[in-house]
Amino acid sequence: MNRPYIVCHMMTALDGKITGPFMKTKSVDGASHEYERTNASYHPQAWLCGRVTTDDNFTFYKKPALDESAPAVPEGDYVALADAKMHYVSVDPSGKLGWETNIVNYEDRPPAHVVEVLTEKASNAYRAFLRRMEISYIIAGKDQLDCKLAAEKLKSLFKIETLMLSGGGFINWSFLQAGLVDELSLVIAPVADGENDTVTLFEKSSYLPDHLPVAFALKSVEMGKGDSVWLRYSVKNIE
Repeated sequence: MNRPYIVCHMMTALDGKITGPFMKTKSVDGASHEYERTNASYHPQAWLCGRVTTDDNFTFYKKPALDESAPAVPEGDYVALADAKMHYVSVDPSGKLGWETNIVNYEDRPPAHVVEVLTEKASNAYRAFLRRMEISYIIAGKDQLDCKLAAEKLKSLFKIETLMLSGGGFINWSFLQAGLVDELSLVIAPVADGENDTVTLFEKSSYLPDHLPVAFALKSVEMGKGDSVWLRYSVKNIE
């Protein structure tokens, strides 16, 4: 296979939400533990999130320190570190994230080298900024993200064999619709908050074409700490 094995690995509330007030309750403590335990069981070399998730957790909506007069950078991709043991892949099509480091530390996971997924819309100034920060980047798509190309480059350039796809909902759905998700790994916390303006596990972006529902085949069910449940599904064709 010319791309990584991709597992959409998420923690949700009972009502399918992946963010919201429920995340601040003690009811998610057991599920959070199980989420990290099950993530480690796949022995991945990377996990991937969207721009909003990255801003919420790592870059905190800071503006990048751009030099608009920076000399033109070489065309194509940029590999700052070719042999990292772990990668944090951030989908940032237009180049907006204000990184202050090229390493992400999260929970008990190994330090992860940052890899940005850009489109050709990302400016020369932003690409120069990433090079200055020694942050790797790949170009995948002209105006919109090409998920398939991104996945292929992550394997060929960074030797990523197993990739954990960890939202948000728009990125999850984009990869699923592109036929790139091999497995759904879902840790469900025993809580719901009923919010109607927070993101669910899968969300369709307005730029995506008409689509069909996606069916799954149950692989396993496991009870976890704090009344959580770990569900594993493989993806199958809709009938």
